[in-house]
Amino acid sequence: MSRADRLAQAVAAEGLDQLSVADLVNPGDSGREAQADVFWLTGFTGTSAMCVVGTDDRMFLTDFRYTQRAEREVDAAFERVEAEGQPLAELAKRLAGRVGYDDAKTSVRALRRLEAAVGEDVELVAAEGLVGALRRAKDEEELRRIAVAAELGDAVYEWICERGLGGRTEREVQLGAEQRMRELGAAGPAFPTIVAAGENAALPHHEASGREIGTGELVIIDMGAIVDGYCSDCTRTFATGDLDAEAAEVYELVRSTQASALEAVAAGVSGKDADAVSRGPIAAGGHADHYGHGLGHGVGIEVHEAPRLSMRSEDTLAAGDVVTVEPGVYVPGRFGVRIEDLVAITDDGVRNLSSLSKELRVIA
Repeated sequence: MSRADRLAQAVAAEGLDQLSVADLVNPGDSGREAQADVFWLTGFTGTSAMCVVGTDDRMFLTDFRYTQRAEREVDAAFERVEAEGQPLAELAKRLAGRVGYDDAKTSVRALRRLEAAVGEDVELVAAEGLVGALRRAKDEEELRRIAVAAELGDAVYEWICERGLGGRTEREVQLGAEQRMRELGAAGPAFPTIVAAGENAALPHHEASGREIGTGELVIIDMGAIVDGYCSDCTRTFATGDLDAEAAEVYELVRSTQASALEAVAAGVSGKDADAVSRGPIAAGGHADHYGHGLGHGVGIEVHEAPRLSMRSEDTLAAGDVVTVEPGVYVPGRFGVRIEDLVAITDDGVRNLSSLSKELRVIA
């Protein structure tokens, strides 16, 4: 069954006649991640498109700039429409009955404009997450693309290690890694590569700076690549020489905790329970207050998507999920350690898409 047919079934099950699939926070040029639902549904890689799906509806709307691209990329089951005026107004002309929209991706302003443009026979209904629920379970082709992205990322890590870290700035390492991704065939980084040395590694989402990487410190590198529209995500922490006892001890704490968490994630396990497996050892090691983020998150077309693995997660893992497993400890003003693998949940366990060793590596 095609993705459009699966979505049409979900739309009907919600008691809707149609579903508008679009980014209505910033309609028009809305960027790659905002168009993730459209890409999943149609294969379109541009940044300006809207779709309508229902039992008998398969409509794809874009503007003049992208009509030729749409002819090449968009699933042939969709009627391709070129917007002659404002895209939102063109969309409104094609809506009828009870029409769902993703309220998480619709601004108040856009909703008011849409309400004013539709006919009296149209009832707009908040319907968050219908596409996202289907996107969550990755098919074989999606898994292949994510695995290729992960393999490419691992190759970039090895390239970094061959070049060394000491004496280079965080930004130099970041820019080199992202350029190497592209040389190996990636469309680009899945997110700005994190390179955090010494005390900067205590900041989980540190932005690479002009700080020079010294000797005898820990360096967190967190990066992912985009290949054929799908992301990878992996983190490793390296040493640039001999570490003090506490830093070495924390590294081993995070490494062993991550290994235990990998054994815990499986179909049927709740995101909350998986996260809890990582909290106990870190708390026992005296660092409960230094682990403030969740264990992991889903990865696919977007680098952060469902499901979530955290203390507040309401998700349960299922076959087809692709998630990160990334505990960390961040000691303010001193150092940080994070180790992250990307894994696919299967019917009988997990498939680890990250191949790099997690034993502490000293990269001078």
